[in-house]
Amino acid sequence: MNNIDRTMLQAVADLHETPQGAYNIRKNGEGIERRSSANITIEPKQDKPGIDITVKPGTKNESVHIPVIITETGVDDLTYNDFYIGDDSDVVIVAGCGIHNSGDKKSEHDGIHRFFIGKNARIKYVEKHYGQGEGTGERVLNPVTEIYMDENSYCEMESVQIKGVDSTKRDTVAKLEKGASLVILEKLMTHGDQIAHSDMVIELNGEDASAQIISRSVAKDTSQQVFYPRAVGNAKCRAHVQCDSIIMDEAKIRSIPEIAANHFEANIVHEAAIGRINNDQLLKLQTMGKTPEEAEEIIINCFLK
Repeated sequence: MNNIDRTMLQAVADLHETPQGAYNIRKNGEGIERRSSANITIEPKQDKPGIDITVKPGTKNESVHIPVIITETGVDDLTYNDFYIGDDSDVVIVAGCGIHNSGDKKSEHDGIHRFFIGKNARIKYVEKHYGQGEGTGERVLNPVTEIYMDENSYCEMESVQIKGVDSTKRDTVAKLEKGASLVILEKLMTHGDQIAHSDMVIELNGEDASAQIISRSVAKDTSQQVFYPRAVGNAKCRAHVQCDSIIMDEAKIRSIPEIAANHFEANIVHEAAIGRINNDQLLKLQTMGKTPEEAEEIIINCFLK
């Protein structure tokens, strides 16, 4: 791997060297490195591009890294990844995609991920998206995520997009059985004329299922964002949907949280807020010696943490 490859892997997966445990690295539409562990197996699909990741029941304190990088212009990459998480396991999955485009053609990665989470299993999934390069070609990322949670399972998902992605369309669907718990944290910043659209449908089908959906975003320049999270309670359950956004310059943001109850003991709450940076915070930081630009950056970074 060259310096650009290493820079991209560090940005999207915090990798400075070959990871411990199981991993799969995909570059420009092809798998270039792969390793399974005793408890986590990674196998290429036979009928379409992508991999199957199988975690044995009872696996604890292990991780798997599956980053994707694109370093050429004109690449159109589509991959299907399925995760089979065994009962009573507890693992961390680190994904993410970085696009370095120095040409004049669009480079795109569309990742379709399905998670089948067993009884009493726990996962933390981290996905970072990042773009760079001096070319005029677009950097496009369109992730699709499907989550199927068995009884008393737990899933925490953190999706981060901070820089360099011209267009993204995120589609997320989750179905929760009895006692399952889902936490989704989405953090996003757009600038220039970038476009971001996030569409979620969370179905709470089992008794005492719970979900917490949090979206934090910043829109600068003339960029546009649309958030459409939906929580549907089909049993005794609880869910909270929260969308907070900072709008700047000539940007546009639409936030459309939706809740639906199909059971009399479904307890579902939503809230949304869009506003400018607080002037008092800017002034306080400037009195501490920060320039207006530095003060703005500090506030945005703290908001997106």
